[in-house]
Parts: sequence; structure tokens; C-alpha cells
Amino acid sequence: MKQKSTILIVDDDSIGRETLNVLLCNQGYDLAFAVNGPEALIKAAELSPDVILLDVMMPGMDGFEVCRRLRKDKSLANVPILMLTSLGDRESRLQGLEAGADDFISKPFDTFELRARLKTITKLNRYHTLLVEQAKFEWVVEQADDAYVILDHNDQIFYANSQARKYFNLQTKQDEPIGEKFLELAKKHYHCEPQQTWTNWLEYVNQPSPRYLVHPETSNAHALWLQVDVMEMSRGAGEKYLVRLRNVTDTILAERRKWTFQGQIRHKLKTPLSPITMGLEYLKSNYADLSETDRKEFIEIAYSGATRLHAEIEEIFRYLDVSDVLKPEFGICQITDILLIIDTIKEDMALKSVHVSQKNIKSPDNISIFFSPQAMELVLTELLSNAKKFHPEGSPCLEINISAIPEGLCLQVCDDGLQLSPEQMANIWTPFYQGEKSFTGEAEGMGLGLSMVASLIWEIGGTCHAYNRKEKKGIIIELTLPFANTFEV
Repeated sequence: MKQKSTILIVDDDSIGRETLNVLLCNQGYDLAFAVNGPEALIKAAELSPDVILLDVMMPGMDGFEVCRRLRKDKSLANVPILMLTSLGDRESRLQGLEAGADDFISKPFDTFELRARLKTITKLNRYHTLLVEQAKFEWVVEQADDAYVILDHNDQIFYANSQARKYFNLQTKQDEPIGEKFLELAKKHYHCEPQQTWTNWLEYVNQPSPRYLVHPETSNAHALWLQVDVMEMSRGAGEKYLVRLRNVTDTILAERRKWTFQGQIRHKLKTPLSPITMGLEYLKSNYADLSETDRKEFIEIAYSGATRLHAEIEEIFRYLDVSDVLKPEFGICQITDILLIIDTIKEDMALKSVHVSQKNIKSPDNISIFFSPQAMELVLTELLSNAKKFHPEGSPCLEINISAIPEGLCLQVCDDGLQLSPEQMANIWTPFYQGEKSFTGEAEGMGLGLSMVASLIWEIGGTCHAYNRKEKKGIIIELTLPFANTFEV
């Protein structure tokens, strides 16, 4: 049996209600009545009517106010509203449209016009079709792996799906107001990175640089990376922004593994391969002219290189999952480890000018950070190789400043090479960012390496910053890493 359409008639005048009852009672509708604004809101919530016939001139809460309140209720915002008025002036109709009315019916009623309009609206069944589609959409969103949040223009959370409630540990029921601002709530649970992209973030929703919420790794939980994408919505029922939070932890780790593997191949295999290839080549070309002692010496050189190559390959396999090098069992890093790593990289890269200074560090052996020596080697290798790669002559003068500050150990790498444009500086920590090709043939934006450096630092609760130098050419990369022990600055 076909379900009847429900029409809610709101009019304080009993004669007006009776007139509409007579005109519509035999037209196949279920009719409901309300005598004032508050009663209309209650009955609309109870019945979810297909159409509301709403009188304008009512004492207390007039029809305009009722219409505005209905439009603010997300469960009733799309109900067709026909306003009943004897007011024919243009200003009143504009006021009704601004309040959210769909159309107007003038008093006294034209019987055929009234019936025709209601027949058209209920035949299209627009509102209930919208309700069905909305229910389908809400079901899909509630079952989605991604988190979805709807915000108003003040960053207030208007809606959060089940996944979003899990990510933010929201305890309120789905139909209860959340009463939280998105950014304030995010900062309670995550680090907002890169930090500069979160300043006035809703004013720059179309900014191409992705934003992340990072939950650092702890003793009982792995790190979590949420990529935050924002879309501006139409101004309906107070909604303005749709935010999607996508778990990209696996993507970040996969790219990091690739970067780590490439870095290990580049920096760990080059040196041991040289004595193997050069020694064997010389031995092959001059074997007949060499004495037995010389032959043994060259074989020993090649064997030494092969032994070191084997050790380096084994080390690469241990480093393939770079997340592991952050775990406690891989140890913590001290100032003495950092100094040794810098010396080793300086020698391997043939860097001629590297000056290291320390500040607020009286006893280096007593300062530890939550970062393994292996991870520190990866980070410093990337920073120093970038400084060399992007220097016009490939021979930078580097200043490395190590200082203890209240937030942790501050590590600055200052070079005297190229400076970055504002667009490059804004995207320097962004994964997958590529600028235009420069004369070096490399991407101007420092490439994938710095984003992986940032991911390592962010994952332990540290910070990353980059600046152009003021007194000379070049840039400063500044990293802050949390202390692993109690240390007074």
C-alpha cells in the first residue's frame, strides 16, 4: 500500500487551520496541525513531514523564526516549507526566502493552486528522497576506514564519523553536540606538522601542501600518521568545511624504507667496492709481472674490501625498516656519538670545511636523546649531502651548532650554498614535493630526503625548521630532539 504524504499545517488562527483541513482532507494526505511556533518545532521533529505549510503572522515566534530554526536542524533542514501569508509586499517575501522558505501561498487561498503545488511537491517526494540518500551516505561514511569531520566557519566540530571519534577519543554519542574545536582537539592528541601549514589553516584550504597529524611512537604503540585534506562546502545549516583524515602510516614507512635503502647503497657500498674492483683489475692486468708477494698483497686488499662490503650489506639489511632504528632496543644517542658520526661523514664525503660548536653542554656524556646512532647517521648524511649537492661548487663551508635548550637538543646545520624561495621553503618538509629542475639537475625543493628526515624527527616528538641565512647565502636546517634523560639547561 502506498504511504500517504504527511503535511504539517502551522497556523495560530483556528479558522485558517479549518479552511486548510477542508481543502486538503480528501486529497490523500495525513494532516497534522500546530497552533504556534514551539509546537510546530516539536511536531516537525516527531513527524518528519513531507511538507510544512507555515503561517507567517503568529504571536511570539513568527513564521520567519520557525523557518530559520527548522533550517538549522540538520534532520529537518531539507523539508519543503510553503509560507502562508497575506503579505504581498516584496520585502516580506525576501525575508521569507532569507529565512529558508521554498515558496509562498497567498491568503485567501486559491484552491486549485494550493492543491496543484502540494501534489507536485509530494509527487516528487523530494524531501523523503533526500532522507533516503542521506541515510545511505551516512551509513557509508560511518563504515569508512577514513575519518570525516564537518566544521563550521569557527572551526567548531559539527559532525564526526565513527573513525574520527576513535582517532580523537570522543566519548559523546553520535546525536550529542561535540563542543570542541578541531585544531584544539587535534593538538591534544597529535603533533600538527608541518607546523607552518597549520597557521590560520582554514583560510588556506586550497593550499597544495598536505598537513599531517602525527602521534609519536611510544613504548606500547607504533607511530600514527594521519593526512588531513580539507574541502570547502556550501553554506548550508552552518556547515562549511569537510575534513578527511586518512591513515598514511604505511605509505610514509614505505617511502622511508626506499629512501633508507637508497641512502645505504649510496653511502655504504661505494667505499668498499673501490679496493675490490681496483685491486682485482690491477691483478688481472699485471698478474704475470707481479711477484708472489705482490699478488698476495693485492688479493688481501681485495679480500679486505669484500669483507667490508659484506659487513655493509648486512648493516643495510638491518636498516631496511628505518622505524626499527628508533626503537629503544637500538639504544639512544649521545653528543659523543653525534661528533663521531659527523667526523665519519665528513671523511666519506670529502668535506673540507666543517666547523662544529657546542653551547650549554658541560658534560656531553650525560646528555642523551631519544634517537639511535643509526637514525642520527641517516639524518646527518642527508643534511650534509644536500649541503654539498646544492652548493654551486660542490664544496660548502658548513657550521654545525649543537646546543641544549629546554625543548631538547637543538642541532643546526648551516651551509653557504643556495637560498630557497618562499614556495620551496613552505614545502621543504613535504613528502613527494618536487620543484622545478635547477642547474644542478636536482629538484629545487631538496627532494624526498628532507621529508624523510622530518618524518623521523616528528615521530619522536621533535621539530624541524628551515630558514634562509640573513648574513650570507645558504640555509639553516634546525632540528630539535627530545632528551632521553633529565637535564637542566
